[in-house]
Amino acid sequence: MKFQAILIDKLGGSYTAKLTQLEDVDLPQGDVTVGIAYSALNYKDCLAITGKGPVVRKFPMVPGVDLAGIVEASAHPKFRTGDEVILTGWGVGELHWGGLAERARVNGDWLVRKPDGLSHKRAMALGTAGLTAMLSVMTLERLKVTPDLGEILVTGASGGVGGVAIQILHRLGYRVAAATGRVSEADYLHALGADEIIDRKAFSAPDKPLGKERWAGAIDSAGGQTLANVCATMRYGGVVAACGMADSLQFPASVAPFILRSVTLAGIESVYQPNATRELAWSRLAQTLDISKLDLMTNEAPLENAIGAAQDLLAGRVRGRMVIALGKS
Repeated sequence: MKFQAILIDKLGGSYTAKLTQLEDVDLPQGDVTVGIAYSALNYKDCLAITGKGPVVRKFPMVPGVDLAGIVEASAHPKFRTGDEVILTGWGVGELHWGGLAERARVNGDWLVRKPDGLSHKRAMALGTAGLTAMLSVMTLERLKVTPDLGEILVTGASGGVGGVAIQILHRLGYRVAAATGRVSEADYLHALGADEIIDRKAFSAPDKPLGKERWAGAIDSAGGQTLANVCATMRYGGVVAACGMADSLQFPASVAPFILRSVTLAGIESVYQPNATRELAWSRLAQTLDISKLDLMTNEAPLENAIGAAQDLLAGRVRGRMVIALGKS
């Protein structure tokens, strides 16, 4: 059976990404074959497609760290033909062919069942970004950050992780401050559930090791100087869930917030989370989110436009999430 896919290759020093036609015999090894309904473009996918980051570690590669679809064939004991499934992470799109194709063959241990109440499209409007946002919120909850303790700061608010985090926190009764480089989108962020909009410039310059205490909790997808300044302005006993590095891998901070204010910096990793945690997070996403708000932050493009959409996303021309329609729903 023939199918379309984005294929990345590197030959003779030339890095290419193109829409092409493949056959089932080209698919990698795996015990479950999935007909893909939707995928999505994450920051990592955009780096892979454009070659602007060393994401792909095996060539040729079909990018796409997320996919949702229907099982077409299975030798895995947990899944059978017709099951609706989601895959995020596990190295797909980096080491194993991913979701920007009409079909995928994967390890069944990487799959979770799609929760009732979420379409394939909405599952991918969440994808890795939504999973990361929920894991971040669950970390705040586990460390006893409750709505009555004060405001929660969300950086990168116009992005996928930030937008979903704002929605979750709002639904759970937290007061949310959204930091963004696109303050012109204040109405959009308020519609998602943000109570206050802050220009990210307030966190971008080097500042004192300790600032005025403000935030009971924070979800940061920026890293770098932004994360350092967020930590410096946490309340006593506050918790920062660090889940991204859109600004920088560096962390130019002091230990002052941690040893003088008992601030906790918790790392959030979504690629290799155990399935029990994933299933809980997906269940909570399906139960918690206001679908109309999720739709507000969702953009859609067909597979043939995925390469251009990746360039737009990296250039900051896309707010929220970009899903890629594959037509297998």
